[in-house]
Amino acid sequence: MRVSVRPAKRREETVYINTDFIRLDGFLKFKGIAETGGQAKQFIQDGIVKVNGEVCTSRGKKIRAGDTVSVFSVDYKIEYEN
Repeated sequence: MRVSVRPAKRREETVYINTDFIRLDGFLKFKGIAETGGQAKQFIQDGIVKVNGEVCTSRGKKIRAGDTVSVFSVDYKIEYEN
């Protein structure tokens, strides 16, 4: 039996914030990636979330304009809302 595996196509999405920063766990809830804070914490601790290309295990990580959060084949580019 042959199994063929193809990586999921990556999507990009721009997210606008109107504050200096947003905490990583709050971002996951804001975007609907995690339904609860506990679920956001689990995603982060399991190494599912990357910030600027590196796995981030700190749920209090401050996400600022210019950062990129990658989770589940989606790259969220953070920009400041004017």
